[in-house]
Amino acid sequence: MITIDGSQGEGGGQILRTSLSLSAITGTPVRITNIRARRPKPGLQKQHLTCVQAAGRICNAQVEGAELGAREVTFSPQGIVAGEYHFCIGSAGSASLVLQTVLPALLRAAGPSTVTIEGGTHNSMAPPFEFLRDSFLPALARIGATIELRLERHGFYPAGGGRIVAVIQPLVAPWALELDERGKFLGRHARALIANLPAHVAHREIEAIKHQLKWSYAECDEEEVQADGPGNVVTITLRYANVTEVITGFGELRTRAEEVAHKAAKEAQQYLDAGAPVGVHLADQLLLPLAIAAGGRFRTAAPSDHTTTNTAVIAAFLGERVMLRELAKDDWEVQVRGS
Repeated sequence: MITIDGSQGEGGGQILRTSLSLSAITGTPVRITNIRARRPKPGLQKQHLTCVQAAGRICNAQVEGAELGAREVTFSPQGIVAGEYHFCIGSAGSASLVLQTVLPALLRAAGPSTVTIEGGTHNSMAPPFEFLRDSFLPALARIGATIELRLERHGFYPAGGGRIVAVIQPLVAPWALELDERGKFLGRHARALIANLPAHVAHREIEAIKHQLKWSYAECDEEEVQADGPGNVVTITLRYANVTEVITGFGELRTRAEEVAHKAAKEAQQYLDAGAPVGVHLADQLLLPLAIAAGGRFRTAAPSDHTTTNTAVIAAFLGERVMLRELAKDDWEVQVRGS
């Protein structure tokens, strides 16, 4: 049995999710201690508890300690089983992060799986639906993964009530990823999405983005959607031949619409100026899929704490698989040795 210290590195839920995924894939029992030790509310919250339960379901694991607030969990997997799964977080916790917990393992299953997850679809500190659909999954398609994803209902914090559905085909003959350049520029787009909020919120955000990035009206739009509660998200999408970057900003209570837009636009400009094809969020999320497949190589900006922490957890299960090398300021090469 492997013991993983959940307080290492960035000390958040990613350590738990990566450990559960790799335990299921390798068949190695794991004890995860000090879960989310560096977060304001340590231990398992509803979203993280659902991750444990979902991982347990897909590999018939024996699980000890899976309860709200728990800071230690023992997870003993059996074989991965393809099938139809439905997980309900019971809060506005991120459906995307639950999906990313079970996705790597189900790519290694013997047959296709359909996974329905209810909860939050657009959460701060988590990849929103658009990031998964337009950035993460197309990158996985470059290694041979076939995954269909649809959004059936939006869910925002704090009401939740969203639903996503993923259809996952087994990854039979993976390819190594080579992503050194962005490739030809194909287009850009900004969208301000609101639910149960005044229309002027989205309009002000779009006006701020157009002014800051100097984009045209044709490259921006505003959209109102149905949801159980109020919500607001700004997405900025930059499409290239080899990669798509999706940057998001989330509206929050007592935060002006212009400030939400400003932060997203600033991050978009930083990506444009850097030149590396893979954004910092996509970088850390690619490590695990590459490590369990054929590996690969990509360029990114300076590694985040999430990236270095994920590297350490992967090494605990698989040995040293990820190498980080600085090429120039804010330009790093990441090499991942596959299985």
